[in-house]
Amino acid sequence: MADEDPIWEDAPDSPSSSSFFDRDRHIRFLEMMYQLLPSPYQSQEINRLTLAYFVVAGLDILYALDRIDKEAVIHWVLSLQAHPKNEVELNNGQFYGFHGSRSSQYHLTDDRVAIPNGSHLASTYCALAILKTVGYNLSLVDFKSLSRSMRNLQQPDGSFMPIHIGAETDLRFVFCAAAICSMLKNWSGMDREKAKDYIISCQSYDGGFGLIPGSESHGGATYCAVASLQLMGFIDKDILSKNASSCTINVPLLLYWSLQRQAQDGGFQGRTNKPADTCYAFWVGGVLRILGADKFIDEGGLRGFLLTCQSEYGGFSKFPGSLPDLYHSYYGFCAFSLLKERDLNALCVELGITAIAAIGL
Repeated sequence: MADEDPIWEDAPDSPSSSSFFDRDRHIRFLEMMYQLLPSPYQSQEINRLTLAYFVVAGLDILYALDRIDKEAVIHWVLSLQAHPKNEVELNNGQFYGFHGSRSSQYHLTDDRVAIPNGSHLASTYCALAILKTVGYNLSLVDFKSLSRSMRNLQQPDGSFMPIHIGAETDLRFVFCAAAICSMLKNWSGMDREKAKDYIISCQSYDGGFGLIPGSESHGGATYCAVASLQLMGFIDKDILSKNASSCTINVPLLLYWSLQRQAQDGGFQGRTNKPADTCYAFWVGGVLRILGADKFIDEGGLRGFLLTCQSEYGGFSKFPGSLPDLYHSYYGFCAFSLLKERDLNALCVELGITAIAAIGL
């Protein structure tokens, strides 16, 4: 959700299909990624579950879930959850969510000393999103130990750490926690009021949200704040028509900041004075959709920018003229769904998956 570089280096001469949304080519791109990730992704092995989320959820947006073996996906995802051996272990302060990959599933050492598990909040969000997308009943997941142990990650100020052994705390993980609770239909894993207070403290003077209190407003952080508040029930559907003072955040200033992020080339930037970037068509465009203000987007300009980032190989790049990567490809598909592109599934914006997957049909 930050200004991440794509995995491959820029390729200024890389051609793109700039006249229409090439759905068939995008499906082939994701099918290739489903079968075998290219070698440049080796450094991302620990995030394999997140990469799988981009592939599976992306195919769902493209109406192409039939291209994967759903049972095999379910079996693999479920195998990545950490489980306590007993009640005592459940109360040892660890988090019993999902690992990001097989390599982060630590085992006993040679002298039988247990190494703490490395399950991660973001990986857990991605795991549950995948399972919902392929139609798995989440009530069959070990949600009790997951929810109980997730409370260990919430800090006194309401923020969340992603892992139990200590890490940064910011809005990304508040969103992951809110999305997890929403998908499980069980809010025992977090204190919503504390989380709300933390989110409010992250709104900047200009209306956007920073990842932590006092930091620069950022498109990804703003999405995490607004989507979390929506999931937790603190934002009304028709918020723009209501008294601004009735909301927990400064909505008029947020709306102004968000609309200012659409650049002259039609794309959305993540921060002030930054170039437009494919992923922010979702991060900021999603905020405007949640607020009911997406009607103010210059859709023609945004579509034009996105098409300059569409690769002839399928997928989307961060900037025009670069090679595609999974991260920007997925959010490019999300953006076109928000633009109501033909033959794409509609999104549940606040969960980051299709509406069909979100309601469990």
